[in-house]
Amino acid sequence: MLSPLLLSIDQGTTSSRAAVYDLEGHRLLSRSAPLESRYPADGWVEQSAGAIWLSQLQALRELEQALSPEQRRAVAACGIANQRETTVLWRRGSGEPLAPVIVWQDGRTAALCAEWKQAGLEPLIRARTGLLVDPYFSASKIVWLLREMPAAAAAAAAGQLCFGTVDSWLLQNLSASGRHASECSNASRTLLMDLEQLRWDPELCAALGVPPSALPELLPSCAAFGTIAPGLPFAGVPITAMLGDQQAATLGQGCLTAGEGKCTYGTGAFLVINTGPTIHRSSAGLLSTVGWSDAAGRPTYCLEGSLFNAGTAIQWLRDGLGLIERSEQVNELAARCDNSGGVMLVPAFTGWGTPHWDPSARGLLIGLTRDSGPAQIARAALEGIALAVATLVQLAEEARGQPLLELAADGGAAASDLLLQAQADATGLPVLRRADLESTSRGVALLAGVQAGVLPDLASWSRLAGEPAPERFSPRIDGPSRQRWRARWHSAVERSLHWHSQPASVGAAESER
Repeated sequence: MLSPLLLSIDQGTTSSRAAVYDLEGHRLLSRSAPLESRYPADGWVEQSAGAIWLSQLQALRELEQALSPEQRRAVAACGIANQRETTVLWRRGSGEPLAPVIVWQDGRTAALCAEWKQAGLEPLIRARTGLLVDPYFSASKIVWLLREMPAAAAAAAAGQLCFGTVDSWLLQNLSASGRHASECSNASRTLLMDLEQLRWDPELCAALGVPPSALPELLPSCAAFGTIAPGLPFAGVPITAMLGDQQAATLGQGCLTAGEGKCTYGTGAFLVINTGPTIHRSSAGLLSTVGWSDAAGRPTYCLEGSLFNAGTAIQWLRDGLGLIERSEQVNELAARCDNSGGVMLVPAFTGWGTPHWDPSARGLLIGLTRDSGPAQIARAALEGIALAVATLVQLAEEARGQPLLELAADGGAAASDLLLQAQADATGLPVLRRADLESTSRGVALLAGVQAGVLPDLASWSRLAGEPAPERFSPRIDGPSRQRWRARWHSAVERSLHWHSQPASVGAAESER
């Protein structure tokens, strides 16, 4: 008889994944399905709620079909990780989507956020939530949809509106009960949760115009969320954990002690530092957020720096410029030159997150000469990601008053050797890459296993049996060279700021064309 197995769902911005892990933390099998986004106006990023569910369902079906009957019967628990802040609205009872899904990268609510700042709400929001007023977070997306989508407004007036981040939407569709619930790591990204009390804040809901009746039940990160419904892949498997993707990756990297941190290089890049049971507040644009909570609701907090565009820069080389056919080819192209020749690519395609929080910023390619070619531009894209993350690392070190000793890297873009070497050079830190880059999937499977009682604790997978030592990228440039490089980078970033005024509605977008 097989030992218990753990099912992991990782619903991301560009794909939906499902994987099975053994109790030693080894990924036995995984499947993925693509997910498309729409860009109806400059700075807008949308998805379809139905497409998110069908993409995840496809990955689950293909995974179940690839397992043996014995392996399928051995699956003991399921964990769900998800793209955060992305906002889904549906009708209570029927589950009918009521609006387009506004993705976390979307910046259409800049004008609404400016209204809130002008009304003096930002100090209250920062004190209660640990976040800043920015289109990134869910609350402004909810309010925009209520203003612009009559079906959503009518459902809210009738008490039939359900809001959820993607974890809630997947739970609604997966669980036998159709439970409307979320957990504190995702809720901490909405602008609506009290970071200390771990509950929805009625004063914030009233001030921002979000109906409390639309909010999901708030549970710990590991809890009895329900069981997968009959007729679906893995029917009957209990869902015992849900986490935002970056928090799950932090767990998956084994960052269990205050001061340990990682950077995930996916669609965006996210530096997350564990701060333990203490909320560490920053005045430099870093975010205070919930990492996860245990079954008793006791939280572990994190400090986070957010770069909205990382892998999207590589996708732009592929889809926008046609320099590569597959994202994996960026390393080969960039390796054709020794350096970028002074070219810099600032990847602010949908605005800046940390530290500028400027939704009007836009991407910038600067320093071009007659000698610049595809290789220099590709290298500049990788270096731009690394230089942006280096700023996040510096801010985190200054906020905590302690240096990082090393940086753990994961996510799809971390497969690039040149990116991680640039990261080591830009930070002056060793960068470590584990053999399995899917830390998000591993982290939520770990939490699900602990809650299900088949794993003893969160340290169970800190070092996997038989796993090779992490690959190490050490800095190759000296301090003065690093300072000059980063000073030039900051000059380029300044040129990207305050570039574009966001339209507030579809009609406004059309009128600007």
